[in-house]
Amino acid sequence: MQKYLIFIFLLGASTLAKAQNSFVQYQRSFPRVAYAMQLKEDTLKKQFDAKGLQWPASQIYIRSFKYDGKMEVWVKGKSADTFSLFKTYKICALAGSIGPKRMEGDFQVPEGFYYINKFNPNSEYHLALGINYPNESDKVLGDPNRLGGGIYIHGSCVTVGCIPMLDPQIEEIYILATMAKNNGQDFIPVHIFPIKYDNPGSVEYFATATKNYPYLQTFSKELKAAFDYFDKTKKLPCITIDNKGDYEVM
Repeated sequence: MQKYLIFIFLLGASTLAKAQNSFVQYQRSFPRVAYAMQLKEDTLKKQFDAKGLQWPASQIYIRSFKYDGKMEVWVKGKSADTFSLFKTYKICALAGSIGPKRMEGDFQVPEGFYYINKFNPNSEYHLALGINYPNESDKVLGDPNRLGGGIYIHGSCVTVGCIPMLDPQIEEIYILATMAKNNGQDFIPVHIFPIKYDNPGSVEYFATATKNYPYLQTFSKELKAAFDYFDKTKKLPCITIDNKGDYEVM
């Protein structure tokens, strides 16, 4: 079994502070981000205060549910052991169907375990956060010659395989991600599920839609294990990928 590890380099306090602060300053140098922060930062802080959450969050975690058309943003402060739900956003348009993305041009939104690997303050879709599709599982299970890429959470409410939001929503999510990265969170997890597994209607739909596709049912069980672990503990599970491309949640 292969395990993908993140190495953290410890910096002196002053060096770390400068490195972190420079990211917010860099993002503020772009007009759209500067305007979004001017418009929304105080409102976000008040919403955090109203829920008893530490502002700004030191870590965030994003869960997206394709069939349900929802995206949850979970947050925690430096002293918190577990995540708390900050807000659930509506995904404003859908592409593809139930099931993972396996090749470029299939119009599918990926399913699986990813992280934000790019901030685009000049996106043609207002603001955009890139996710690291294809991940190691996708590289094993997908078409090796046509994996594609360029999957984003973005604004403008249009999609051909990304996760689209309304502009006011992506502004909030972009700010939250910027603040978390500024606080030292280099890998912001984004878990994309076919359905919300605690929604009976969604579970019933999934069972009907995949009854002739046992592979999708098996794949979904791997994803559900991570959903269940987080719902029980409010902590991120440890996820590994074996040499067959299968996920294992521990």
